[in-house]
Amino acid sequence: MTKTTTEADLDLIKRIIPHRYPMMMIDRVVDIEIGKGAVGIKLITANEPHFQGHFPRMPVMPGVLIIEAMAQTASIMVGLTNDLIDHEVLVYFMALDKCKFRRMVVPGDELRLNITTLRSGAKIWRFSGVATVGGEVAAQAEFTAMIDDPTVK
Repeated sequence: MTKTTTEADLDLIKRIIPHRYPMMMIDRVVDIEIGKGAVGIKLITANEPHFQGHFPRMPVMPGVLIIEAMAQTASIMVGLTNDLIDHEVLVYFMALDKCKFRRMVVPGDELRLNITTLRSGAKIWRFSGVATVGGEVAAQAEFTAMIDDPTVK
C-alpha cells in the first residue's frame, strides 16, 4: 500500500508522526516519491499560538517552526518509505546545516516545503529542504534525522 502512496492527508499524517496541536506544522503532504522526497503544505493562519507573541503587531512565523515543518514533511516520506504507519516511532534532529531565511512567512501564506533525500539509511537520513511561498524561497536548510524505532536495526 505505502509504496504507491503519493499524498498524505491529516489523518494519515497523524498515523505516522506523534505531533498534535500546537506542534503539528503540516496540513498535508503531496508529490511523495518513496525514498526520494515530498512536498509538505502548511496553511498559515492568524490564530496560530505563536503569533500572539511573535510579533503581535507584525505576525511572523518563527524560523524554527518552518524548519520543524520541513522535518515533519520528511518524517512522513520516511514513514511511508519504511512502512511505519501506526508504529508510533519518533524522529529526532541530529544536525542542521546551511540554514538560511529569505522571506517572512505571515498569516494568509501557503507554505510549501520541498524535501529531497540526500542520504538514506536504516535509522539515519539526511535531507535538503526548501520552503517557498508563492514561488519565493522563504527558508532553506540541510538536516539530518534519526528514527527511533526499536524494530529498525
